[in-house]
Amino acid sequence: MSERSGHGKDGTLPGFTECGVLPQGDFALTLTALHRSMLVESPGAAHPNWDGAWRATLVDNLGILARQLWSVGVREIFVDGSFVEDKDHPNDIDGYFVCDRRRPFSGELERELNLLDPHKCWTWDPASRRWDPDSGKAQLPMWRIYRVELYPHYGQICGIRDARGHELEFPSAFRQSRRDSLAKGIVKLVQDRAEARHDSK
Repeated sequence: MSERSGHGKDGTLPGFTECGVLPQGDFALTLTALHRSMLVESPGAAHPNWDGAWRATLVDNLGILARQLWSVGVREIFVDGSFVEDKDHPNDIDGYFVCDRRRPFSGELERELNLLDPHKCWTWDPASRRWDPDSGKAQLPMWRIYRVELYPHYGQICGIRDARGHELEFPSAFRQSRRDSLAKGIVKLVQDRAEARHDSK
């Protein structure tokens, strides 16, 4: 998937399609731009119940986890789920990040991230899931603490299938709507210059 030019770092996004999703493409946004975008502030008068305060809280929490990933050298982070659709009150933010296969398999990635996170929330072990009555699902620690789930992608299938039953990798799965399997846009989270300089020191 190619990154769309003309949208992104200035905080602008195209409007939702008739299906309530972003147009197909990758839209690059910094955390500041994401806060100022329609995904938080509101897509317009057609959404009078848009919960901008809750969406802002989700972005704040996303920022905590994204900065931890940037600190350990992860650069490609993608944001998806109902947060990037026209749902007034999304339950959470879903996403994935690209990393070398060795890091999650060796346990190195979890160790490095949990040294940074005060809640030690970084794990994808199914045994760490706990039942959440509000969502009706067993959730990982990072979801229970931050209402954000970010998964490592290193070329593996992710457990989601397309309309024909084919197993998908995260990049394909997160670029289709679960409502109707149609292609949709996604947000690529990028560092602003100040954060990039800080991590390079």
